[in-house]
Amino acid sequence: MGRATLIGFCAVAMWALLALLTDASGTMPPFQLSAITFAIGTCVGLVARLFMPAAAKQEPVPAIVWVIGIAGLFGYHFFYFTALRNAPAVEASLIAYLWPLLIVLGSALMPGEKLAWNHVAGALLGLAGTFLIVTKGGGLAFDARYGFGYAMAAVCAVVWSSYSLLSRRFPSVPTTIVTWFCLATSVLSLVCHLLLEQTVWPQNSGQWLAVLALGLMPVGAAFYAWDIGVKRGNIQVLGAASYAAPLLSTLVLIAAGFAEPSLRILAACVLITGGAVLAAKSLLFGKRATVENGAGA
Repeated sequence: MGRATLIGFCAVAMWALLALLTDASGTMPPFQLSAITFAIGTCVGLVARLFMPAAAKQEPVPAIVWVIGIAGLFGYHFFYFTALRNAPAVEASLIAYLWPLLIVLGSALMPGEKLAWNHVAGALLGLAGTFLIVTKGGGLAFDARYGFGYAMAAVCAVVWSSYSLLSRRFPSVPTTIVTWFCLATSVLSLVCHLLLEQTVWPQNSGQWLAVLALGLMPVGAAFYAWDIGVKRGNIQVLGAASYAAPLLSTLVLIAAGFAEPSLRILAACVLITGGAVLAAKSLLFGKRATVENGAGA
C-alpha cells in the first residue's frame, strides 16, 4: 500500500508543473489546450500498453466505470474552466481545491476504510496552507454576482473527489483504461473548443515544448499514477497530501523566477507539510511500531 501511495503522490508532484507549463504554452484557449494535451496523454497510455500486454487483454469493463472515468476527467476540467470564466480566479481556485478534503471525509464511506481524527486534522491544515497560497496574502471577496462561478467550482471539487473515491471501488480494472478516458476527454474538449473558442496556435518551439510536456506529465502520466494511488494506496493520506500541489506549484514558479519567496510561502509550507505528516501518521509510524513489537516478541 505504501508504494501505491507514493505512486499516487507522483501525480501530485506532476500537477505542480501545471501552472508553469501552462503559462509557458502561450495564449491557447483552455479547451483547445485540453484537447491537445489529453491527446498526448492518450499516447502515453498507448505506449504503456506495449509494455503491459497482459493488461491490454483486459476483461470487459463495466459501463459504470466508463461513466465514472470520462465524467471525472472531462467533467473536472469542464467545470473548472467554467468556474474561472464566471468567478475571480482566487475564490474559484480555493473552492475547487476542496477536493482533497472531500476525498479524506468521503473515504469514511468506502468499504474497508476507517476515518481517523488525524486524517481530518491533516486535511484541514492542508486547506489552511492552500488558502495562503491561492489568496496571495489578500482577503477573499465572495460576491453574489459570481454565484454561478462559485457553484461551478464546487461542482468541480465534487466531481474530482467522487471520481477518485469511486475508482477505488473497481480495483480489478487495470490502469490502462485511463488511456481511453484521456481519449474521450480530448474529443469532448475539442467539441467544446469548436463551439466556444477561437483557435490560437503556439507561436514558437518553446511553447510547443511546453504543450508537449503538459501532455506527457500533468495531463498525461499523472492521471495513470493517480489511478494506481487511489485504487491501491492509502486514500486518506493521498487526499491530505494532495494539498501539496499548490505549494509545490508555487515553489516551482519561484525556482523559475516567476514568483518571489515570502513568509507566507514558508507558513503555507509548514501547514501543508505538517498536515500531510499528521494524516500519514499511521502509515509513517505504524509499520515501525509493528516491527518493534514483533522484534520484542
